[in-house]
Amino acid sequence: MKILNSYLKPEQHNSLFEVGCAYGFFLDLARRQFSRVSGIDITDDGIRYAREHLKLDVVKDDLLKHDLGNQKFDVICLWDTIEHLSQPHLYLEKLSRHITPGGLIAITTGNIASLNARWSKERWRLLHPPTHIHYFTLQSLERLLGNYGFKVIYKSHCGFYRSIDNVAYNLFVLRFKKPSFYSTLKKLKLTRFDFYLNMHDIMYVIAAKN
Repeated sequence: MKILNSYLKPEQHNSLFEVGCAYGFFLDLARRQFSRVSGIDITDDGIRYAREHLKLDVVKDDLLKHDLGNQKFDVICLWDTIEHLSQPHLYLEKLSRHITPGGLIAITTGNIASLNARWSKERWRLLHPPTHIHYFTLQSLERLLGNYGFKVIYKSHCGFYRSIDNVAYNLFVLRFKKPSFYSTLKKLKLTRFDFYLNMHDIMYVIAAKN
């Protein structure tokens, strides 16, 4: 959010729309800075939680089928979403009609041209069809956005926080089938920490509407 904020003008804090909002955790944070936040997702559990527990304005539907009326948004976000879409160009085409002039669209997705992806090949951690349908390079994503009037103003790679507990569980319980070793680490309280990891294979792109 800090990076996105640095590209926002003072008058661009009116409305934010998230495609693929899931349980609404990002929208819950975003409403501290925006007058109106809303989102859309296809998951029953996620939308139910966002509505009932977080009291968010979200809808369960496919964006291509959903009527946005005459709504316009200052910011549109697709966090780790565009790779799941069967026709991403149609989504961007529709979103381009519902964003204010100069409004921002923020996207994160895997970079299949990254060193990690090329090194790992078929073992790349973000290769998991059928949930991931499309894969992008920075250049192909920039061209796709440009087709619908968006100019990229920020491009980088982002990481994420992982818990040592989760990593240890995946390694010693799921992969190596050594649950006793995992239990020992847990008893010694060696798995209670988090760490930040950036493998430079997830793109973070912000584009402005011309």
